[in-house]
Amino acid sequence: MSETARRGLGHRLLLALIAVVILLVALSIITWVWFALNAVTIVDPPPGLIGLLTARIPDGPDADLLRRGRRLVIAGDCVSCHTRMGGHPFAGGLGLPTPFGVIYSPNITGDRDTGIGDWTPDQFFAALHRGVARNGGHLYPAFPYPHFTMIPRADTDAILAYLKTVPAEHYIRSANRLPFPLDIRLSMIGWNALNFTPHAFRPDSSKPLAWNRGAYLVQALGHCGACHTPKTALGAERPDRALQGSTIDNWVAPDLTGNPRTGLGRWSAADIVAYLKTGRNARSNAAGQMAEVVSYSTSLMSQSDLAAIATYLKSLAPRPDTASPAPAAAAMRAGGAIYADACTACHLAGGRGQPGMFPPIAGSAVAQQDDATGVIHLILGGGRTAPTSAHPTFQTMPSFAWKLNDQQVADVATYIRNAWGNRASPVTADQVAAVRSKLGVWRSLSRPGG
Repeated sequence: MSETARRGLGHRLLLALIAVVILLVALSIITWVWFALNAVTIVDPPPGLIGLLTARIPDGPDADLLRRGRRLVIAGDCVSCHTRMGGHPFAGGLGLPTPFGVIYSPNITGDRDTGIGDWTPDQFFAALHRGVARNGGHLYPAFPYPHFTMIPRADTDAILAYLKTVPAEHYIRSANRLPFPLDIRLSMIGWNALNFTPHAFRPDSSKPLAWNRGAYLVQALGHCGACHTPKTALGAERPDRALQGSTIDNWVAPDLTGNPRTGLGRWSAADIVAYLKTGRNARSNAAGQMAEVVSYSTSLMSQSDLAAIATYLKSLAPRPDTASPAPAAAAMRAGGAIYADACTACHLAGGRGQPGMFPPIAGSAVAQQDDATGVIHLILGGGRTAPTSAHPTFQTMPSFAWKLNDQQVADVATYIRNAWGNRASPVTADQVAAVRSKLGVWRSLSRPGG
């Protein structure tokens, strides 16, 4: 080979190498952008939040009142709704999506102008007990006064006393985004007439103290039904289906009754306590909206209160089971192949999981909820466990929105909802497309039909 030919070959090889490098760099950039757009949104707590909820309250004439107030604020998980992303604790401004529009939570710090620093105990009690603001205007039930109405005056006084010690933050929330006539607070007069009567918590004298304490925490202070109870068309809770599970903000707050398939029927009281205290147990991990509840509320509660909650929940009769159509054999075959390829590294063959790390799917109540929205959300958007003092680092499930098209997500969701003895309705590609659209995650570009 002549010198000229060798030089020409060398130039061609160099150009080819440069092209390969450029291609790899381009693919890396595309992959990074893809993952960035579809990654799980991880929101770290505002600086000092956990410290604010756990710092020692110095001894003094009001110390017992303030300590009691903080325990109640923690049990009510006030900070989760009253702290916006990047904002100061309790300063409000978090947009709460409802079927009717977005309602922004108010500032409940001790600021006298924009918070509750100037509120009297009477005014605060009226807000919680009757849903009436300081100026006499009606509150929206996104603030769960239908539950808080049961909080006794001594507890509301303690809550207010503690909140007035929270560092004041001058912050005015955004205006609510509600259509006419719901943007007129007087419309709540009609809603209250149909759906709300102020009342006190009524202990059941036939039940033990722990049961009544748990009932108070679940029904009143913890307002669990605000998420876990299905709603009417007017947004009121259905008392005939209390705590039977509901869809909220593209997640499913699962059934809390004794149903062994969809509820807590297979859980022991110890399972419930472990889940609420640490965010994990042998059956499930707290993720999605429940992760905040665990991190900022239940993980900081006393063992006796958690045991009382478990006692009450384990007493709930199972909701009636529902029949579901059998999945198509083709969907189960396709879903099984996807599960083997994408899920077994963490959840293992047979859906047995790695309890305490990656939850088992076989027998999972979360997987078998009547509404598949939560499962679809987890597959498309991923999730992370709740960080707690027991488990300060979190486990993350990645998003598969970039990898699986709508039909593939539907197939694997159908599979995990019906394999290993599970039973739930099949999932369709249209259901997946609807959730994908609401979440705003991109479709897979690597496979047709996505």
